[in-house]
Amino acid sequence: MLDGMYKLLLCAMISVVAWGQRSGTAPAGQTPVAPLQDDKPVVTKHETTVRGRTLRYSVNTGFLPIRNEAGEAEASMFYMAYTLETSEPAARRPLLFSFNGGPGSASVWLHLGALGPKRVKMMPDGSMPPAPYELVTNEHTWLDQADLVFIDPVGTGYSRAIKPDLARKFNGVRGDIASVGEFIRLYLTRNERWSSPLFLAGESYGTTRAAGLSGYLADRGIAFNGIVLISSILNFQTARFTKGNDLPFVLFLPTYTATAWYHKRLPAELQKDLRATLAEVKLWANGAYAGALAKGDTLSAADRQSIAAALSKYTGLSRIYVENANLRIEIDQFCKELARDKQTIVGRLDTRLTGWDGMNTNQRYEHDPSNSAIRPPYTATFADYVRRELGFKSDLNYYILGGGIAPWDWGAANEGFPDTSDALRAALARNPHMKVFVASGYYDLATPFFATEYTLSHLGIDARVKSNFTTAYYEAGHMMYIHEPSLEKLRNDVRAFITKALAK
Repeated sequence: MLDGMYKLLLCAMISVVAWGQRSGTAPAGQTPVAPLQDDKPVVTKHETTVRGRTLRYSVNTGFLPIRNEAGEAEASMFYMAYTLETSEPAARRPLLFSFNGGPGSASVWLHLGALGPKRVKMMPDGSMPPAPYELVTNEHTWLDQADLVFIDPVGTGYSRAIKPDLARKFNGVRGDIASVGEFIRLYLTRNERWSSPLFLAGESYGTTRAAGLSGYLADRGIAFNGIVLISSILNFQTARFTKGNDLPFVLFLPTYTATAWYHKRLPAELQKDLRATLAEVKLWANGAYAGALAKGDTLSAADRQSIAAALSKYTGLSRIYVENANLRIEIDQFCKELARDKQTIVGRLDTRLTGWDGMNTNQRYEHDPSNSAIRPPYTATFADYVRRELGFKSDLNYYILGGGIAPWDWGAANEGFPDTSDALRAALARNPHMKVFVASGYYDLATPFFATEYTLSHLGIDARVKSNFTTAYYEAGHMMYIHEPSLEKLRNDVRAFITKALAK
């Protein structure tokens, strides 16, 4: 009797696991997996008109296998590749690989927000439109400049490890770089694109990945003409509010100021000119404020009062709140407090956008209104687009942002904060022709622009390659392209960058 029940239970367990593998789900506590997929991609043909020019292109949608050094397949990585039909040989056309961040984010944001020939229609300021959501022609696509390959790293989108225990190998700083690097190598090989000028475009954690890849692949014979870093974070010490690390409080301050300026919470003399105000606050942050935080409890009472008054002036927060916070304001505290008197919270990804939550007395917000604004439109439009227009049909859950990765391996504690900036420096040492474009939003509290400036000024690069860097700023947030004027500016800036990177 017990033996029969055991066999029945075992069969049921096997069925559950098998169903989970087919559907992309898994029993609770396990990372979702899927069988190895390495079929021929689905190929579709398309045509669009952009700024009076007709673009004809094909889209390959499918998977590439990720194998270990023994040749054993360990994961399937999903991609969407856009190839422009031109008289120019494909092997000579610029080729750009693109991904987003998270870690745990699919490539859909750059794909349907900025780079691809279709984009999600948002309100002009980037706020969420009413449903049903729609895709429109992207007048600012990058496809006329380069063929585009959108990569979903393992654990994002439809990409999966083929066994639960293998997922951990990819869910970490090193494993992620190695697997995406292998994807790029294999794509170049299968599509005979080794002769193409090569570019990378990453956003957020995708910039961490891009910087790491630039060094990793340089050591494996793959050199890039240019790297586009959108909303950059390479050194995580600049953004981790951990005890004993006062650096983020200094580096986030100018974005607090920009946000307060946008919402008209600053004194009148600081509301006149945003850039002049930011120049002032950056000097104070690097000087008096950084010095005061370094003193810790030895800061005198008089100096503490002086710093509190200035910090209140530059953030729009009350002096009492600043003092109670020990002169140290974290992101979600600021987003909750700035407009509390209006029962309003401001966004983290884009501090221009506002919302409300359930309890105005809480110290931290319950949701990010800027994230809440973008997630439903991008999720729904991609799900419709990939099936109906790209012809790719799968019942797998497309992990757009989170849900598909195991706990992320950031590295051993004795290695310090995650940091791929030195890989970028090393790549430039090996390939001094590589150009780097860095895009930052003034209203981004996920990867603040002053933190990016700090990282770039501490790369330790040779003076001979400093001119390889181009920086640009946008009056929007983390995903600056949801703001239509910034979308156009980004496209024009990148167009000039690619032209510069291809010049000989």
